[in-house]
Amino acid sequence: QVQLVESGGGLVQPGGSLRLSCAFSGSIFSIGAMGWYRQAPGKQRELVAAITNRGSTDYADSVKGRFTISKNAAKNTVYLQMDSLKVEDTAVYYCNIATLWPARDYWGQGTQVTVSS
Repeated sequence: QVQLVESGGGLVQPGGSLRLSCAFSGSIFSIGAMGWYRQAPGKQRELVAAITNRGSTDYADSVKGRFTISKNAAKNTVYLQMDSLKVEDTAVYYCNIATLWPARDYWGQGTQVTVSS
């Protein structure tokens, strides 16, 4: 049974920081990439940041220079450091693991991030 468990969400003031963590367990083979998505009320889920099995990273334009994705393979954990948070970053953040063979997506349950003064 594969499980992805996110943590680190919460309420923060604009300009503040949060660090999300996603720890996964179970048998996951052929990981292609791990990433973070978010979904705000009334909006579609969107990719925030991703890191490939080789360590290459990609970011949404809206978070470049503010968010940093990283991973610790030994701990089966992927992180999202979020700095200079804005009100528009408010959303439920989901961890994702995409495997290559078979091609499949695994999702966490989501963690709420609220940026408000």
